[in-house]
Amino acid sequence: MYGQYLIPANTKRGKLILGWFRPFDLYLFGGGVLATFILIAFLPLSSTFVTILCLAPAVITGFLVMPVPHYHNMLVIIQEGYQFLTTRQRYRWKGWCWKSVVIKKRSR
Repeated sequence: MYGQYLIPANTKRGKLILGWFRPFDLYLFGGGVLATFILIAFLPLSSTFVTILCLAPAVITGFLVMPVPHYHNMLVIIQEGYQFLTTRQRYRWKGWCWKSVVIKKRSR
């Protein structure tokens, strides 16, 4: 195929923990769960609002590391969206006639 190689779709999954998670993802989720346990241990769970507040770190970090089709996880989607919106976009024309441009010389 003219020097191009086909790479199987699952080659990156072999580098991930359990085929889904990067080490940073597990550290982030572990930190959220640890923060939730600390909040549960020190705050009285007498009202619904306090209970939701205590569970929020684990729920939010769980949402961020949740696998999403066609992306790695929600954290990656948010990072790519932020990068797209904050960097300067520069597009170059590479249409159907990019390599077949013929420059005609003027005849005298």
